[in-house]
Amino acid sequence: MTSERDALRDSERDGLRDSERGRLRNGERDQPGAGPDDHTDPASRDHTESAARERIKLAANAWAALLQVHAALVPKLDRLLNQTTGLPLSWYDVLLELAAAPGRRLLMGELAERVVLSRTRVSRIVDELVAAGLVSREGNPDDGRSAFAVLTADGLARYRTAAPVYLAGIEREFAARLADAELSAVASALRKVITWPITPRPTAGGRD
Repeated sequence: MTSERDALRDSERDGLRDSERGRLRNGERDQPGAGPDDHTDPASRDHTESAARERIKLAANAWAALLQVHAALVPKLDRLLNQTTGLPLSWYDVLLELAAAPGRRLLMGELAERVVLSRTRVSRIVDELVAAGLVSREGNPDDGRSAFAVLTADGLARYRTAAPVYLAGIEREFAARLADAELSAVASALRKVITWPITPRPTAGGRD
């Protein structure tokens, strides 16, 4: 049995050597990623690789710009709201979403999704708003494990006072150097990035 296996290995090696000698006679050379049926033109392959590198560079630059703008402007808007209205930006975001929601109430999980915060963080912010009299908590009659955050009359009044300040800050710090078409293009492009719909945020006043 051992001699049969040795003979088989010797036959396979001889066959490979013969095949390799034939390829060399025909001017063929091994190329990374190339197989017997790989007839890709080198110039075409170089063009494809160059385009892929350029795509990666464009994506990285766009992502970096988005992060840099966010990091630069959010603290400015937070300071503006705090100094002018006494509302931190995180409070304002919660008040904004509640003002726009049906009945001016949202389940805590829904609220966390809309303001893009963890449930723990949004729970702490709602606690702060409850203590300030701007939001109340109400139990969910359909599920005792969840609760609603509900905008109070004082919360709605504070939101409506802060909204014009916030919008003016957005115009001054973010939009001033962009044309209407550019602003529309930015919003349209970013809505393609995630799978769930990004709806335009309410501006002021909430629902009547």
